Amino acid sequence: MTNNEAKGENFDPVADLHQRQRQVRQDMGGAAKVAKMRADGVPTIRDHIDGILDEGSFREIGTFSRSMRLEDRSNTPGDGKVGGEGMINGKPVAIAGDDITVKKGSSAIVGSRRIGRLYDRALERGMPYVYVGETGGGRIPDLIGAEGIADVAPTLSVSRRRRQIPMATAIVGQSFGGSSFQSAFSDFVVQVRGSVLAVTSPRVFEIATGEVIGFEELGGVDVHSRITGQIDLGVETFDEAYEAIQRWLSYLPQNAWSVSPRLDSRADMTPDHSLAGLIPSKRTRGYDMRRFCSTLFDAGSFMELQPGYARNLTTGLGRLDGFSVGVIANNPMFNAGVLDPDACRKAIRLMCLCDAFNLPVIFLMDVPGFMVGKAVEHNRILSLAIRFVEALSNMSTPTLTVTLRKGFGLAFPAMNGSGLGSSGLYSWPGAEIGFMDPEVGVNVAYSSRFTDLGVDEAEAEKNRLVEEISNVTTPYEAAGTMRIDEVIDPADTRIVLVENLRQLDGRRIPPPEQRPLSYWPTV
Repeated sequence: MTNNEAKGENFDPVADLHQRQRQVRQDMGGAAKVAKMRADGVPTIRDHIDGILDEGSFREIGTFSRSMRLEDRSNTPGDGKVGGEGMINGKPVAIAGDDITVKKGSSAIVGSRRIGRLYDRALERGMPYVYVGETGGGRIPDLIGAEGIADVAPTLSVSRRRRQIPMATAIVGQSFGGSSFQSAFSDFVVQVRGSVLAVTSPRVFEIATGEVIGFEELGGVDVHSRITGQIDLGVETFDEAYEAIQRWLSYLPQNAWSVSPRLDSRADMTPDHSLAGLIPSKRTRGYDMRRFCSTLFDAGSFMELQPGYARNLTTGLGRLDGFSVGVIANNPMFNAGVLDPDACRKAIRLMCLCDAFNLPVIFLMDVPGFMVGKAVEHNRILSLAIRFVEALSNMSTPTLTVTLRKGFGLAFPAMNGSGLGSSGLYSWPGAEIGFMDPEVGVNVAYSSRFTDLGVDEAEAEKNRLVEEISNVTTPYEAAGTMRIDEVIDPADTRIVLVENLRQLDGRRIPPPEQRPLSYWPTV
């Protein structure tokens, strides 16, 4: 006798299917839990997914998954995870996340298989993958044994994904373990204020080490946006997190073997004299590079990434003439725009993203050099500076450079100066390029010559030497030996960059396996 015969002649398997789906999707880990969350204004994972995706586009995969443990099969719908496929701005994506109504969204065997299956489907179909993180960590006792821990370990496909598809994570609650690992693999991470991102919870810290620490101090938005750099954006609301993911994906192709999108907007190709006015001619005066980027690129298109981390370097995505581009720019408003270890990490992260998905990168240079001192030496400035240069040298995507005011020392080549493969090297006429700032160079190299002179004579000799060195740091010296391509009128900056991008649009695009930075570990 079949199951249907046992249930009677009037049994309708299709109606039964829909009833089962409704129960899982509406009640989740308990109708009372869902009702309380919504009464408290706390979205469920299904609410988050609906907020990120185009309305009505979600199609679930793995609806009837449940715990491996016999005693938990009836009360673990989804085994703590929810996911499927849908659309963002009309383009297909895979999406998954933690369901805190089921054992606090903890990671166990079947739930982990579900997430792994969704990622594999995304990779096969060439779709971006989005994760919504809010998990209590690994589930005990499910993971105590060898089989359990093996099932929730990072999968081989994710660990060697080589950035073939864009991967984004939103941290929306307390995230320990699995969803935190997802974020560390991701190309873009947005965290909502009040949430926590960490490997393990403060309770585990206290038991293991005796250390007592609060949630915010451990892994709140301010910690990761300002200190660790482990998130790309901190936001105040869930809606802002949804919008951030939608916007970030709008700059990228669906996958590494597709062409990045170009919008219909076209740049104004008349000289823009306002650009020069945004940058003081005196090299020691600060200004905000973010304002310059917002003016240079298509209106409203500049999306800054990691805005609170290593603020001396501004990075982000933008559009120029409708083309999606990456932006790496020194910001003299903070620490004079010098390069330090965190700035190197920040730049490499963006270069890896752009190289993997074939976005040209525009460097806007105004850099006095690398930071010096004991603190940065102990923070591995040497290895990170060379890693920065090494990453730049291995980029397969086109790069364009404009030296706006100065480029001194190793920071000049590191910011995509001459010799490291830039597709276009340009400089404003008033810029200075050399080993170091002339005044600093005179003080370092010639201070002993001033000791036998009077005050007035020493000052006059110093000024003469500064002027002598300044004469050889003009961009015309570099242009004269073809170390840069052209000295340009600042008002023509947008025009020159757009013309380059239009020309590069017809280039041969290397296949994903020939883009070296797609293989680099997540920074």
